[in-house]
Amino acid sequence: MESQGNSAHIAGIIPARWDSSRFPGKPLHLLAGKPLLQHVYERATLCEQLVDIIIATDDERIEQAAKSWGAKVVMTSASHPTGTDRLAEAVKSLPDATHVINIQGDEPLIDPALVDQLAQQLAIDPMLQMITAANPTSEEEHIQDPNVVKVVLSESGKALYFSRSPIPFRRKTSDELTIYRHMGLYGYRRDFLTQFVKWPPSPLETAEQLEQLRALEHDVDIQVVVTDHQSLGLDTPEQAPEIEQLLLQRQTDLLSPKS
Repeated sequence: MESQGNSAHIAGIIPARWDSSRFPGKPLHLLAGKPLLQHVYERATLCEQLVDIIIATDDERIEQAAKSWGAKVVMTSASHPTGTDRLAEAVKSLPDATHVINIQGDEPLIDPALVDQLAQQLAIDPMLQMITAANPTSEEEHIQDPNVVKVVLSESGKALYFSRSPIPFRRKTSDELTIYRHMGLYGYRRDFLTQFVKWPPSPLETAEQLEQLRALEHDVDIQVVVTDHQSLGLDTPEQAPEIEQLLLQRQTDLLSPKS
């Protein structure tokens, strides 16, 4: 975990809370023999661009579990309405951090190389305030699922809109149309993150329950890195078997002898 030759000091923070309305206790839900949050943390430690990696939580059960597998934990307020607010408090414990990568604690298949790519783009572009990622999808089940967020992009790769609804609406089919699934991975310039959490929740954000819409409603460009990597997030208990199977398959692949 070393910074790659620039003045940026990039921290990876994993917000984690117990009281999820859709899945209480989700961070410590066992998948393939380990808590969900441990899978995420171990993937984050493989990143080369992150100088610091911390878990930000308000729950002692999560704190104790995370410390048991060697993670650094920052305790934050229990009153934060969003993970981004928790992120903004946690980064105060890292005075040298210039940029922050928000690694969602429910994406155990996240690609360390993708995290590094976001971190590198933040580090080299002083005008870039916020960055995220998306992957193409043709899975109709995911497109229709409101727990899977979709994003539409401009020609330069900036986000035009995020939605839980299937976007764009396909009144006419086109071979040139790509539908993108938004991935729960964000990067921020530190000063922008501080400003972002001072803004009140916006109307579109409140309607969709998507924080990133607050940035768009304040005319902030969000750069989107497109990747073929698939990293499903665990939003509901019903999704657990699918993600556990993917984790088990990855373990099998890692143990298989290379030809």
